[in-house]
Amino acid sequence: MELLGRVSYGRLATSMRAMPFVAPARHIVLGRGVVLRIHRGFGYHRACNGAVVAYGADNFNSGGRAMWSVQFTGTAEIVQPADEELRLFGDEPFQADGERFEPVYMRIEPQFVTVHTLDYLSEQPNRHVA
Repeated sequence: MELLGRVSYGRLATSMRAMPFVAPARHIVLGRGVVLRIHRGFGYHRACNGAVVAYGADNFNSGGRAMWSVQFTGTAEIVQPADEELRLFGDEPFQADGERFEPVYMRIEPQFVTVHTLDYLSEQPNRHVA
């Protein structure tokens, strides 16, 4: 959960009418749970509410030499965060796929968590010597 607090966005995954999907989501970590903010217009919250979902985030675009990825599964529940929790999300996007962004929030209590790390040497040997 500490790693998730280092980034703001991740990917929500589940299925809707037997078709899998992955959607971008803004997240905040609250205790042992995670609250997501997604666009209501996608309609994904209807498929997720009360269902087991997967969520993942990473620091792959950080440019660092030590990268990590966190994935977890848990049951999603639509919630209305308190005002102080809403402030933690920061500004909302203006649009999502060309339409006005309308937030919906879901809380997930992670049940199964996996962390993967990729560490690179600070100096990698040149394997293409002529």
